[in-house]
Amino acid sequence: MNKFTLLLIIFLINPIAQTVAQDDWEVLFNGKDLKNFKQLNGDATYKIENEALVGISKIGTPNSFMATKKEYGDFILEFDVFVENGLNSGVQFRSLSLPDYKDGKVHGYQCEIETSSRKWAGGIFDEGRNGWLYPLSRNMKGQNAFVPGGWNHYRIEAIGAHIRTWVNGVQCANLVDDTTAKGFIAFQVHSIGKKSLEGKTVRWKNIKIKTTDLENFRNKVDAEVPEISYLKNSLTENELRKGWRLLWDGKTSNGWRGAKQNHFPEKGWVMKDGILTVMASGGAESQNGGDIVTKDSFSSFELSVDFKISEGANSGIKYFVDVDLNKGEGSAIGLEFQILDDEKHPDAKKGKNGNRTVGSLYDLIRAENTESSRGKNFKGVGVWNNARIVVKDGHVEHWLNQIKVVEFNRLDQIFKALVEKSKYENWDNFGRQQSGLLLLQDHGDQVSFKNIKVREL
Repeated sequence: MNKFTLLLIIFLINPIAQTVAQDDWEVLFNGKDLKNFKQLNGDATYKIENEALVGISKIGTPNSFMATKKEYGDFILEFDVFVENGLNSGVQFRSLSLPDYKDGKVHGYQCEIETSSRKWAGGIFDEGRNGWLYPLSRNMKGQNAFVPGGWNHYRIEAIGAHIRTWVNGVQCANLVDDTTAKGFIAFQVHSIGKKSLEGKTVRWKNIKIKTTDLENFRNKVDAEVPEISYLKNSLTENELRKGWRLLWDGKTSNGWRGAKQNHFPEKGWVMKDGILTVMASGGAESQNGGDIVTKDSFSSFELSVDFKISEGANSGIKYFVDVDLNKGEGSAIGLEFQILDDEKHPDAKKGKNGNRTVGSLYDLIRAENTESSRGKNFKGVGVWNNARIVVKDGHVEHWLNQIKVVEFNRLDQIFKALVEKSKYENWDNFGRQQSGLLLLQDHGDQVSFKNIKVREL
């Protein structure tokens, strides 16, 4: 019997197989055995039941992964999943397990499967590496796509640096990231800490993958779903269309000068490998290279900056800066997105009610996670974090790693009252001027920056 005859017989007796074969889809899990998979890290139980892959939660074991032996680069993956209430799970892709990386810990992109009240199912988490890349905090429509207590259909498109997800036909994530181009796909049973969750299950079925002719099978992108890009010092076509521009080109000091100089500082700041670093100088404020400011002024804008702090470091991103307000020692004056090691720097305990901690409007409003009670989404010292500042006339928002942590109106009486009880009380019209410069602070500690981009609103 030749291959064509065999396929014809399959088509006649199985319409689903016909659809898969016609579109060049590959069945990733055959519903019968796990010969093309291997289990990694934890020892949660996996079994096959009614042609579904079933993962069973187990207390006392780390995250478990049933991983494909084959690696995949660009693909479209679809599957159905049912997860019992209370469990967290996910599907890894472009993931790796290497002996020289945390003793084989699985790391890489994960499409979230969860039943919690924050509703981030369909978001993108970077397992074992960079944490949340695309939480659904900026996609309210996507938050309501997942239906607890039933089967949900997932679609993941990973083509080049563009990673997009859909749950039940609703787009959830629109990520651009080029950290990993290829790796295995794996089905996760998350670790549990409560005895009441032991024995609960997550089930996957109808798992198929497509690796050819991907451009013609891409889903249409929902224009309401924000694109979040982590490309290093470069802009996507979508960002260019929406008016984004790089504030730092990754190589030169073009567009910047010292806050108290008419040129870029000759010491204290280093540009290397696409990273801009203010060097440590004993923790003194603006005593080495000094603050740097943009040459352009901004009024309504959206600013995004990736930053990495050293242990015990203090710095900040300021906006509506008027360099003429402080001609003496110390930093230039403006509203400040605080950058700080909350654990090691003493400033975290100063001010009032934590209003000098990372993400805060310095000395005025404490940063708090508006999405849940899980605490701020700070990824830690020595790794990259993202600061996002959105200003539309008087309305201002601070976002830390895509989670909103501060919101206020700089033109209302509440803000004015806060200023009158802060270290800024002597500065007339503080934070209320029509426009101002953007600033990166030299506070005497080593802090690095990259991907500095802005668009005017």
